[in-house]
Amino acid sequence: MAQKLENTRVAILVTEGFEQVELTDPRAALDSEGAETKIVSPDSGEVQGWNHYDKGDKFPVDVPLAEAKADDFDALLLPGGVANPDQLRMKPEAVQFIKDFFAAGKPVAVICHGPWTLIEADVVRGRKITSWPSLKTDLINAGAEWTDEEVIVDQGLVSSRKPDDIPAFNKKMIEEFAEGIHRGQRAAGR
Repeated sequence: MAQKLENTRVAILVTEGFEQVELTDPRAALDSEGAETKIVSPDSGEVQGWNHYDKGDKFPVDVPLAEAKADDFDALLLPGGVANPDQLRMKPEAVQFIKDFFAAGKPVAVICHGPWTLIEADVVRGRKITSWPSLKTDLINAGAEWTDEEVIVDQGLVSSRKPDDIPAFNKKMIEEFAEGIHRGQRAAGR
């Protein structure tokens, strides 16, 4: 039986302080459907995961952000954690990497605090999205329609609120990543 994401390359953009389960569980779901997942990071060597307030495991960086191009991937996964997206949104090369996925119409999945990077990339205006509740005002101020739901899909953008939402998040992420390019995603990225 063919896997839904065979020949699909997925970038997972993280830096220090990502919520570990928001990387490991979605990555396992993607891998089980045949995707090739790569951790992309501005850090070299390894990145530190977190289990809420406690240090988790370290993960090897597969592709340094300085060498990563959205053209080399079919989709993007943005885990949350508080420190991770807060640091990424301060790195112009990370913000540009995200913008490039939207400009190309490629699907993007984001969870928890991850939408901070989308706000910085100016790709949420006019989009329906969810997140960790503390980002509600930030997203609304950036022009998004924020809703408190387990998972929201808007033209190739998949969003969820928290680790408890991961099963629904994974299901929709796999569906959207399998569909590939979304014209509405491209329009939002302009």
